[in-house]
Amino acid sequence: MTQTTPDATTAEQAHLDHVYGRLDRMRAATNRRLRTALTESDGTPQSQSERESYERMYSDDLAKFDAAEHNLYFGRLDLEDGEVRRIGRIGILDDDAEDTTLLLDWRAPLARPFYLATPAAPESVAVRRHVRTRSRRVVAVNDERLDAGDLDATTRGDVVNEAALIGALTAARTGEMTDIVETIQREQDEIIRSSHRGVTVVQGGPGTGKTAVALHRAAYLLYTHRDVLSRSGVLVVGPNDDFLRYIGQVLPSLGETGVLLATVGDLYPGVRAVGHDTPDAAALKGELDIVDVLRDAVRDRQVLPSETITVSFDGYPLNIDRTVVKRARGRARSTRRPHNRARSVFVRAALDALAEQHAARIGSSIVDGSQLLSSGDIADIRDEMEHDDAIRAALDGLWPHLTPEIVLDELLHDDDRLRAATRDAGVRRALLRAPATLGRFTVDDIPLLDELAEIIGYDTGEDEREEQARFRRSLAEAQEALDILTGSAPQDLEDELDPEILMAYDLIDAEQLAARQTRRSSLTTAERAQTDRTWTFGHVIVDEAQELSAMAWRMIMRRIPNRWMTVIGDTAQTGAPAGTRSWGAVLEPYVAQRWRRHDLTVNYRTPAEIMELAARVLAEIDPAAQAPRSIRRAGTRPEMRRVAAPDRAAAATTAARMDDVEGISAIIVPDELADEIRHAAGDVDTRVLSVADCKGLEFDRTVVVEPSLIVGQSARGLNDLYVALTRATQQLTVVHTGSLPASLATDD
Repeated sequence: MTQTTPDATTAEQAHLDHVYGRLDRMRAATNRRLRTALTESDGTPQSQSERESYERMYSDDLAKFDAAEHNLYFGRLDLEDGEVRRIGRIGILDDDAEDTTLLLDWRAPLARPFYLATPAAPESVAVRRHVRTRSRRVVAVNDERLDAGDLDATTRGDVVNEAALIGALTAARTGEMTDIVETIQREQDEIIRSSHRGVTVVQGGPGTGKTAVALHRAAYLLYTHRDVLSRSGVLVVGPNDDFLRYIGQVLPSLGETGVLLATVGDLYPGVRAVGHDTPDAAALKGELDIVDVLRDAVRDRQVLPSETITVSFDGYPLNIDRTVVKRARGRARSTRRPHNRARSVFVRAALDALAEQHAARIGSSIVDGSQLLSSGDIADIRDEMEHDDAIRAALDGLWPHLTPEIVLDELLHDDDRLRAATRDAGVRRALLRAPATLGRFTVDDIPLLDELAEIIGYDTGEDEREEQARFRRSLAEAQEALDILTGSAPQDLEDELDPEILMAYDLIDAEQLAARQTRRSSLTTAERAQTDRTWTFGHVIVDEAQELSAMAWRMIMRRIPNRWMTVIGDTAQTGAPAGTRSWGAVLEPYVAQRWRRHDLTVNYRTPAEIMELAARVLAEIDPAAQAPRSIRRAGTRPEMRRVAAPDRAAAATTAARMDDVEGISAIIVPDELADEIRHAAGDVDTRVLSVADCKGLEFDRTVVVEPSLIVGQSARGLNDLYVALTRATQQLTVVHTGSLPASLATDD
């Protein structure tokens, strides 16, 4: 039974004041350490690079304290043996009482019964207390007795912290996802704390908390494996920018600020993807067959001249003919190196042949049984040719240094280059773009750029390595300077000088001196990873993973060679033309059987009335699929509103603005009606979204416009409709002018 008592509230307020007082002392101590670190021992300021490094290090701690302050303390366990454990977002020790824990971090093993204990399996817990706070005030205390005599609690099955859970589910949305640290359920907790070091797949229907589970798993892994993941980082891949903004505050609220959040379109440094391709082009670009097209496009850049190229060298004509180029090209290709890295082999082989040609021309004849030009002479000729501008320009044209952007941009805008890369006329028609799009890349292009970088041997992390090389040079110069200072002292330094006199090398070492001369990077792990295409992460989480194409998976797998991943999705919600139909088909080429699937079965977001309607669409997608069980009812059935075509936009915006539901509204539309509905909505605080844009999001009220058009706009239109119908937490209205899809028609 759940109860609230004034005495309990007063007691928890007193403890909360103690906890906050300790938190304030921790924050003040961190600020003092930061101020101390920013100055030298003599009181002078540190160098700019050192200041940035210390500010970064300590500001992360301060950010953790500030983020965790929201509902810092939220739970308590009274064990059967009398022990009391208080649970919070971060762990806090009491300096005034040795070995006393004021607050257990929610990720600590001792805190786990707060999420697992039920009347049927109490985990030695007598009472679970949920503390609700607003700012620094306790507003409610709910006690849940877990002894076998509590029949009301027993009927609730595996749902724990029920009052807090229902309160969170029915609260109005704010436009940002909130953490579920106070209300994690058993099936979610088992996934969050899974020790599996392969791929963990979390399959769950709409509203089952897949994203929340993924983010809390990231926080748990960073807590448990801090030493490894703080160096290599954690990558979270989401479906779109709106989704990343929506989830952006969850990890900071859990005390974690070093995770890189990105979309597929963000994973190639230096290129900002805009929009998507046509469905046909996106499907082609998502399949692995496109790899052969890209390889042939690069090989097409390894030119075999149709006519001899003649250049002048040392006053003589030099012929770069097909024979010379073909042999050099064959030697370079036989190394199986990427294009740019094989380029030096091509150039050297070509120069060897040209040097021999030039030697023969200027008099490599036999006189008195000896050759006029020795092998050393020919080597000298080759070295001179290597620095000859005309020869290098000719060879550069035959085997140019390439970038992925140049190759892909020209391939997609030049029918001749497409023709050289593929004989399939249908593929060429789908891929060829209008000249106006030159220099622009779509989200579907990003995996192709990444693939080209592998084929070409192009590395976006070269700037970082150059920075490191510059620092090493500065370090060597600094050491040399200190050595000179040391060497300038008398040989009998120890005898001649007062031992109290300090020399340069007593005050500073070479690394410190180099750091003051060279501004070293103070970027976080996530920031460094974002700028380096070859960065490999310690753990990767992919949300809405059913949307990823085979090529996108290929790109992501390069970033996680240890294959320690959490994959979140629902194959019934796949809308992308090249998206996932089977987790095994996607994962087994990379990890064989080293993956485990967990199914989430409870729908926390979508009320039963809405889910019953959406389940009819799911049955049409896959008759064997089981819709998740909704944990609550909203008391309002979805409304089907048929209107005349001229009234469609007005009806949609009116339905979205009704005052009977608090919170955030969204209108979900077919792509072809987006502009019309946005114009009607004007500047009001109602979002108009396509199905692709609403992936992973939730709203208090949604209006779905013209479901038949949504179904008809793609081969997976029913999947898109299923997504659109399940975004609401309170109320759903369907606005249509014509017939409804068969699965919805009974409500017309």
